Amino acid sequence: MGRKRALLVGINYPGTKAELRGCHNDVDRMHRCLVDRFDFDEDDIRVLVDRDSSGTQPTGANIRRAMARLVGDARPGDFLFFHYSGHGTRLPAEKGQDDDTGYDECIVPSDMNLITDQDFRELVQKVPNGCLFTIVSDSCHSGGLLDKAKEQIGNSTKQNQTQSREREEQSDSGSGFRSFLKGTVRDVFESKGVHLPPSRHSQSHYGGDGQDETYAQPTDGHTKNRSLPLSTLIEMLKEKTGKDDIDVGSIRMTLFNIFGDDASPKVKKFMKVMLGKFQEGQSGEQGGLMGMVGSLAQEFLKVKLEGNEEETFKPAIEQEVNSVDEVYAGTKTWAPNNGILISGCQSNQTSADATTPQGSSYGALSNAIQTILAEKRGDVSNKDLVIKARELLAKQGYTQQPGLYCSDEHVHVSFIC
Repeated sequence: MGRKRALLVGINYPGTKAELRGCHNDVDRMHRCLVDRFDFDEDDIRVLVDRDSSGTQPTGANIRRAMARLVGDARPGDFLFFHYSGHGTRLPAEKGQDDDTGYDECIVPSDMNLITDQDFRELVQKVPNGCLFTIVSDSCHSGGLLDKAKEQIGNSTKQNQTQSREREEQSDSGSGFRSFLKGTVRDVFESKGVHLPPSRHSQSHYGGDGQDETYAQPTDGHTKNRSLPLSTLIEMLKEKTGKDDIDVGSIRMTLFNIFGDDASPKVKKFMKVMLGKFQEGQSGEQGGLMGMVGSLAQEFLKVKLEGNEEETFKPAIEQEVNSVDEVYAGTKTWAPNNGILISGCQSNQTSADATTPQGSSYGALSNAIQTILAEKRGDVSNKDLVIKARELLAKQGYTQQPGLYCSDEHVHVSFIC
């Protein structure tokens, strides 16, 4: 019997614009569940929360290191589990990027040092054969979080969105065009850091229309979405840096400038390619990669290089980049067969952080998982868990639709182990 090891991350962002209420409770309940139901050893469960400042904080660097240890120590036959409760966000894809969803879906550590969908895919690729790695992300836009993973239940990837649009257009060409137009307009505003108010529309049981961003809504009590709009992310980065001129085009540059070697590998690859293009004298172009990053980012490069601060770029220069395509979307292959993602919602949806009238707070997906497991003593497959969670959340009045992303052989495998 293989070992069972877990990493649980819960971030409430206390005292910030992004503050949530239920993420610590999600982690506490999952911790008890792992021990009591799945026979995990306490010593094999690592917890990162921002409950107070005394412990190790769930920063981007600390989460990455903990995930690297989780995977790095794995052996064939092991069961690995990663649970995340906190904010999610999505960055518009760089111009020309061929991402599954058109965005970089990210989780948001306590210090705003984003961890991207490509980071997760590259992590799963390191899991040894015969070892199973299950990821639960109770966060917004989590449907595309494991980049390139096969979508078993959901409507987050471009392929399934296209199929959904085709069905819609066949039934009503006028409404299909209107849906496409609304989605396009929303994407433009999001790319400028403007978070639009909720859109209301019907959705199918297994997917949704794949265009408008939808928002979870409770039947009672208080709910906040676990979505960090680009506008709020930019505000928090401005506070962190003391700079007022950060915009969407310079988010990746800002993250690299703040975190350096601790920044996302995707961000460092982006910086390496951009630096090369700048040094080749392509900074005057308005199209392509340099045209996308904005004048502020280009000015930053110029100042650093003219000031002989090449050392600043060392973490990016040392990053291995085999082709420019890696910066846009990584490799074109599916994620390895041993990675499983259960998402709180689709990539264009938000996940609910709910507080009941009695004062109990939790993530809607996390609560649904615990409810389902409590009602059934035997094994629950990944597919059954996601379908039952969808049914339960819909009954409770939430619009978010959990998704399942894994290889065909793991659809009916028991949840976690």
